Amino acid sequence: MADLPPVRGTLTPDRSLADLTWLRVGGPADFLFQPADAADLAAFLEDLDPAISIFPMGVGSNLIVRDGGIRAIVIRLGRNFNGIEIDGDRVTAGAAALDAHVARKAADAGLDLTFLRTIPGAIGGAVRMNAGCYGSYVADAFVSAQAVTRQGQQITLTADDLNFRYRQIDLAEGTVITSATFRAPKGDPNALKTKMEEQLAKRDTTQPTKDRTAGSTFRNPAGYSSTGQADDRHDLKAWKLIDDAGLRGQRLGGAQMSEKHPNFLTNAENATAEDLEQLGEFVRKKVFQTAQIQLEWEVIRVGEPRQ
Repeated sequence: MADLPPVRGTLTPDRSLADLTWLRVGGPADFLFQPADAADLAAFLEDLDPAISIFPMGVGSNLIVRDGGIRAIVIRLGRNFNGIEIDGDRVTAGAAALDAHVARKAADAGLDLTFLRTIPGAIGGAVRMNAGCYGSYVADAFVSAQAVTRQGQQITLTADDLNFRYRQIDLAEGTVITSATFRAPKGDPNALKTKMEEQLAKRDTTQPTKDRTAGSTFRNPAGYSSTGQADDRHDLKAWKLIDDAGLRGQRLGGAQMSEKHPNFLTNAENATAEDLEQLGEFVRKKVFQTAQIQLEWEVIRVGEPRQ
């Protein structure tokens, strides 16, 4: 790879990504860049050869990195991007701030972002996926985001720019979200904390929270968007389609569809990324055979297979 621009943060060659993902699988990135701040990131991207690929990575909660790794510079925002600030009814959080931490700090201030409490990952990924839970989505509270483009420009993005949809937004290739601001309704701090405790209890009863997973593996067909579109089908749930296909607990190598919640793909026993992805594709094929519905991956898969 050509000479890279100087940085104030950390730039590590041939860095394994397995320990940075919740599934604990994956090969190395050509480089891992952990910028010191937004200005460091912007200067690096401005001077970086446009032919060099980059991949913005969050906390790895919704990600399979293939066993051959990623032929790119992976950008991962760290503790300098995890601040949380509250001003009136607005909460501004760095992209690396954990969703759960944002929900808790907002609740302490009497602001209701409780839907974030049980969502795995950090704010950058939550915006990128229009994450949601219990009928509320990032789009419902979103005000704006700060980001750095692939060309090194620091920009502000509005909801119109992002065009929120079910588990999707419009974001130019290589753009890195660095923070986001939300408007939250007011609530009693104690009531909000009780609500979050109830949500956690419900989640722990129904989901394999102690296993190595990447959250929901497949999107719910046609739905659960916050747009209220006519084709939303709330009766079509991915877990039910997988269960009806007889795939609860299905194994392939070290990968398994959870016995507790069949839409959770787990690293049950030293799985490789290939095990996980092949099991997921097997599930998609079987569900299509039994229900004529094509499940779409919600987990992001990147990189190359092992050679």
